[in-house]
Amino acid sequence: MPAPPQPAVLPAVPNIAPGFSAPVNVVPNGDLVGVQQQPFVGLALQDAIAMSLQRNTDLAIAQSNRRIANYQIIAAQGAYDVRFQLVPQYSHSVSPAVSSFQSGPGGGPVTQDTAGVTAGFQGITERGGRYSAGVVGTRVTSNSTINSYDPFYQTALQLSVTQPLARGRATDQTRLQLQIARTNASIQNDVALTQASNTVVQVSNAYYDLVAAWRNVAIQEEGLRNAQIQSASNARLAARGVVAQTDIVEANTQVNVFQDNVFAAFQNVQRLQTQIKSLILANPADPVWFANLVPTTAIAQLPQEPTLDALINSAIANRPEIAQLRSQRENANSNLAYARDQLRPQIDLGLGYTSNGFAGNPVDPNTNPIFGLFGAQIAAINALIARSNAQNPSSPPIVPITGGFGTLPPNQTGGFGQSVRNLIDNRFPTYSAQITFQIPIGNRTAKADYGIAQEQARQVALQETAVLQRIRGESVNAIQGLREAEYRVVAARAAREAAERVLLGEQRRFQAGTSTTFLVLQRQLAVANQQARELQAQTDLDKAIVELNRVSGGIFAQNGIDTTALGGTTLNTASPTQSVLPPASTATAPPVTRRTQ
Repeated sequence: MPAPPQPAVLPAVPNIAPGFSAPVNVVPNGDLVGVQQQPFVGLALQDAIAMSLQRNTDLAIAQSNRRIANYQIIAAQGAYDVRFQLVPQYSHSVSPAVSSFQSGPGGGPVTQDTAGVTAGFQGITERGGRYSAGVVGTRVTSNSTINSYDPFYQTALQLSVTQPLARGRATDQTRLQLQIARTNASIQNDVALTQASNTVVQVSNAYYDLVAAWRNVAIQEEGLRNAQIQSASNARLAARGVVAQTDIVEANTQVNVFQDNVFAAFQNVQRLQTQIKSLILANPADPVWFANLVPTTAIAQLPQEPTLDALINSAIANRPEIAQLRSQRENANSNLAYARDQLRPQIDLGLGYTSNGFAGNPVDPNTNPIFGLFGAQIAAINALIARSNAQNPSSPPIVPITGGFGTLPPNQTGGFGQSVRNLIDNRFPTYSAQITFQIPIGNRTAKADYGIAQEQARQVALQETAVLQRIRGESVNAIQGLREAEYRVVAARAAREAAERVLLGEQRRFQAGTSTTFLVLQRQLAVANQQARELQAQTDLDKAIVELNRVSGGIFAQNGIDTTALGGTTLNTASPTQSVLPPASTATAPPVTRRTQ
């Protein structure tokens, strides 16, 4: 014989709140908090979706990021803007006389005034080259004794081009930043579309939940009315002595159960209304917050079930996540191409051309100490030549020295206009050409950056595989979920119809005296449960259709949403820097009161 089980040793329980009982109060107000009970305000699903896309704060931020990305493209394109520079300048200098030849009049200091302007354009090309073009005009006034012109004018036209032949020819940092800015704009656009898709799903699911919630209120109220009718009937029968007093208690208990269900159903309505309002409203003071929303779009249209391959192909073609992944692939390829280009040696070809112009007012060469010294020597030599020719008339005469050091080119005599003509005539050109070779020894930075770019490209490839696997799994689940929801609707409808027939028969038997109050109440409860089960099945079918549209990428087309117009309507804010929050000092806690029994 097996031994009898030992009694369990139970732990001691402390005596908490002895004599406690729940307070007995009157039934609270059944109105929904924060809304006007009448009239009801109808809301179609399409209107709810449109409001959410226009006023949802998360989507507004995503749209703002998309606009920022477009501005970043413009900023990156600004690297190719031509830059104009204008530099007027003036200088006045007084230099000490360092020698008899480098001095001013009478051996004094040299005073020089320089006034001019430099203007030029510079920029970069889309092939990585750099160019510049500029003109210079200067007027110089100097009292230096060695100058042949005072004042004189210097002008110049300068052109230069530098073109990479190896590193930087196929791509460079500027082109990389522009390409990344463009792909980032696409990514932000796809992020906004993803956010919009999620918003449509959230609004649709909450909307169909609200449809079910209001219908559930009607179901529970109908059950309450039936229970109240049964309770009144039992009271009349008990007064005639047909049924026992316990039947009245059972009927009243059923009334309390349905009454509790009604309040719970209204609580669910309030919760879902608040959820929808949070999705479609942006202003906390919007009058819609006080509206009692009633959905006017009952159920979703049942679509034709797609094949698995068709659903996967549709998702790959239309899902914004796939487009975002393609943009990430473009970014990875751009970074990889730039990193590979940095491994090449730097070979730059530079070409330059300058046309100089010069003109001025000649000064008396006799003021030049050098010319004055040589002029006296030439005069003395010519006097000796003349004496020699006079003493030897029979000999061939010696030709005296003529000309002198004061003769200057005529095309250099004039003002600023003559200097410009000399520039245009290309009288004093300068041509230059150079090739710059730069080969980093080791080049470890470029090699490391190339390795990083390769790893980033591999990460994108892994993400592509993961997304394709996720899409396949979502497609399988979406089709299976649609089938299961359809099966549940059919089964729930049949169960509800059967429960209604059973209740009708039980009520007839009760009236004939062959049934009991307990059985009638149980049949009423079964009908209410089956109605709720059918309602939940229909709601799940609506959500399954929404999920199928999301997975296929056709959720925008199914709801008639123009994706190109997303972001066209922004939040109605007074100022980007003005907060809508009240001052912190005005925030107060509500008073706490305790109700008495």
